[in-house]
Amino acid sequence: MDDDKTSFSEGDAVPRVVIVDDHRLFRSGVRGELGDGVEVVGEAGDVDAAVHVIGEEQPDLVLLDVHLPGGGGVEVLRRVLSRYPQIRFLALSVSDAAEDVIGIVRGGARGYVTKTISGCELTDAIVRVADGDAVFSPRLAGFVLDAFSATDAPPVDPELDRLTQREREVLRHIARGYAYKEVGKELFISVKTVETHVSSVLRKLQLSNRHELSRWATARRLV
Repeated sequence: MDDDKTSFSEGDAVPRVVIVDDHRLFRSGVRGELGDGVEVVGEAGDVDAAVHVIGEEQPDLVLLDVHLPGGGGVEVLRRVLSRYPQIRFLALSVSDAAEDVIGIVRGGARGYVTKTISGCELTDAIVRVADGDAVFSPRLAGFVLDAFSATDAPPVDPELDRLTQREREVLRHIARGYAYKEVGKELFISVKTVETHVSSVLRKLQLSNRHELSRWATARRLV
């Protein structure tokens, strides 16, 4: 590492971090778990707010949720990195889906960890990514290696592309046999919101019920 670049893993400096997640209570919980290991300088709950606070604070690292109102984490990456390419991003998401991991990494994130991570592990991941490393939860690293070692780009699925990232996540849980209440708990959304997403997915895919939806998802290896 160059002498004029701060190494967060070696000195007293701690990385300045912005937390981006659409659940305020979750952001507060992350702040508490991180403690003194990092300096949280801002937070945001949607794409526009994230772009604004990141531009104002220009942190060392952004802890970024994949699913956000206004276009998702990928949109934050696109808008921020075009202006501030030095800022590092670490994705923190409930999703462990290959397409989410690959999409966010292609967008410019340096790592991806799931929300089952402990506070100490998350602090360590933040420091490492801010210091230039790439960090992934063990199972997710394989997705990235497979995607970037492939000689051909994955085929485009026009039907799947009609769905938003949140709709895809709800789809996967329903196809795995989760009840609406269980999906809501996993994704930190209400049962009514789950029902709305399922109705939207069924309409977009022209399916009649969750059994057809499950077959559709299984055929595309989304489960």
